[in-house]
Amino acid sequence: MKKNILKEIASLKIKIEDASFEYYQLNGSHVSDAEYDTMMRQLLVLEKNHPEFSDINSPTRRVGGIVSDKFLKVEHTTPMLSLANAFSSEDLREFDRKIKDIAENVSYVCELKIDGLAMSLFYEKGQFVKAATRGDGLVGEDVTENIRTIKVIPLVIENNKSIEVRGEVYMPKSQFVYLNEQRDILGEEHFANPRNAAAGSIRQLDSKVAASRNLKMFVYGTNTLMYKELTTSGAHSELLANLGQLHFPINKETEKCATIDAVIAFIEKWTENRNKLPYEIDGIVIKVDQSGAYEKIGYTAKAPKWAIAYKFPAEEVETVIEDIVFTVGRTGQITPNAVFKPTYVAGSTIQRATLHNEDNVIAKDIRIGDTVILRKAGDVIPEISRVVLAKRGVIQQPFVMATQCPSCGHMLYRDETESAYFCININCEAKLISALAHYGSRNALNIDGLGERNVQILFEHNLLKKVTDLYKLSYDILIGLDRFADKSVKNLLAAIELSKKQSAEKLLFGLGIRHVGEKTAKILLEEFKDIRVLGSAKVERILEIHGIGDKIAQSVVFWFEDESCRQIVRELEKFGVNLAIEATKKVENAFFAGKTVVVTGTMVELSRKEIEALLEENGAIITKSISRKTDYLVYGASAGSKLEKSQKLGVVTLNESVFFQKIIERK
Repeated sequence: MKKNILKEIASLKIKIEDASFEYYQLNGSHVSDAEYDTMMRQLLVLEKNHPEFSDINSPTRRVGGIVSDKFLKVEHTTPMLSLANAFSSEDLREFDRKIKDIAENVSYVCELKIDGLAMSLFYEKGQFVKAATRGDGLVGEDVTENIRTIKVIPLVIENNKSIEVRGEVYMPKSQFVYLNEQRDILGEEHFANPRNAAAGSIRQLDSKVAASRNLKMFVYGTNTLMYKELTTSGAHSELLANLGQLHFPINKETEKCATIDAVIAFIEKWTENRNKLPYEIDGIVIKVDQSGAYEKIGYTAKAPKWAIAYKFPAEEVETVIEDIVFTVGRTGQITPNAVFKPTYVAGSTIQRATLHNEDNVIAKDIRIGDTVILRKAGDVIPEISRVVLAKRGVIQQPFVMATQCPSCGHMLYRDETESAYFCININCEAKLISALAHYGSRNALNIDGLGERNVQILFEHNLLKKVTDLYKLSYDILIGLDRFADKSVKNLLAAIELSKKQSAEKLLFGLGIRHVGEKTAKILLEEFKDIRVLGSAKVERILEIHGIGDKIAQSVVFWFEDESCRQIVRELEKFGVNLAIEATKKVENAFFAGKTVVVTGTMVELSRKEIEALLEENGAIITKSISRKTDYLVYGASAGSKLEKSQKLGVVTLNESVFFQKIIERK
């Protein structure tokens, strides 16, 4: 009896998975929707009545429902490396030349670069067992239950070996539009673009949410150790074909190219046609087809030399400016912003773009009602590149800069030497809210939960008028306010407490003194060691510091001359906020002591800032440009011109691993 039930369950699973493959990957199925639903109900009933036959990879698990309390860490079998970028045909020909100098008789495989979330899938004896995000390339997060809900991913494959495949999880454009329409109905904020929506879906602790988002995935390969397991020839193109035979979703637009000219033709085709695709792409990935040549061609610290990503040029679209509004920044700077109907450009929907200042608007002659060309600078920041004068009507009036603060009505001030206008009212509400949000921002005191919306709520309840008010907040005061539930209140109070121990240079930056950015704050405190000592310094003394000019020195002295600002410093001290930095620890006999060092490129283990800080601890002098006086260049991936210049000048170059070895040896 039980044997028959197990056989029936197995048969239903096979039929359902085959029908799912046909429907979700082949866009058609010999099984009707009604038949599919009937089989699924039958399987659900059998599994409910016979839990001893439950299977984590049953098609019934696609609906989600497992809730995690956190994502565990997963170490990748081989690093999930990023790719170097190409932006022109010249870059691609240079890539081809370098390949041909090392390996002969190679060809290429061109793949659409899906704008999604990199993912690694693990199978043991044909069973799907784990999924992990890329993370930092070495360690990712376990998102197995959420990935299990993606219907194009096979849960069981006809291969009894333990294998790993890698690919990109994405959200189709149609699903993205639908999701934002639903969020409109619920009064929720839109997702910015399909990639963010996909990433947000995968990071949901409740797998039912991921299941409802209709995510998809394209598999583009495996770790390099698996080529021998999954191919006979070692060709990447054969690998993709074999993975397709195992029912993994492979992008059908992938193409083999015998020459770099064919690669460039493929890129030109998709540069023109990418908007016709049902998913977002942001470039083309080019890989050497012959995996046997990979080790010979080699790797940089962060990227394989046998592959490259061509990035599409900035996408430009037309839109119409409906209004120009003015916003108030943390220093009181007034910025004009263009407002237009929601416009989709380079992967996200944009409704505003900064116009920077009066001079920029006048130089471009931007007017309300104009048709303009909108793009994203560096594919990130929306900007108006130009006005389409041919579409300008007769009613558009020239731009007029505001003369009063849009928040408090105070008359604006413009220094003749600058382009910006400022509200100098110290009680301006918008200015205060922006300054308070800046104080808690990631690069300042890093107070998680103190975004601008929460700051505004606290401000409106008269609980937060200046930064020192943060340290007077308590659970009883906050609980029950809009957006302040038990967990969020506890998290905010914990973050506020941690902010007291932040480095003094972050505090100085967080105070929002005009012209004092992160780097300037660090330079000032390296000299004065203590914010209280800096507060007593005169302009002439501050000007003695290399890299500090008149504007910065005068701005610092002006801020500390204000009694209300000095009172803030006294109160911060009273609340136990760190105002001083420790004396720099000197490392005796350090390899880098007294040496001039430049750091460039993309690092794996630490960020460039962290490496520079480590060098300074070891007595190095950090500079930004290469010269004959430079002793060492520490470089990572995509080091570019600085590495080339160092080699020409005979500067000693150290890759990241050699750098760490020298730090450890300290000799």
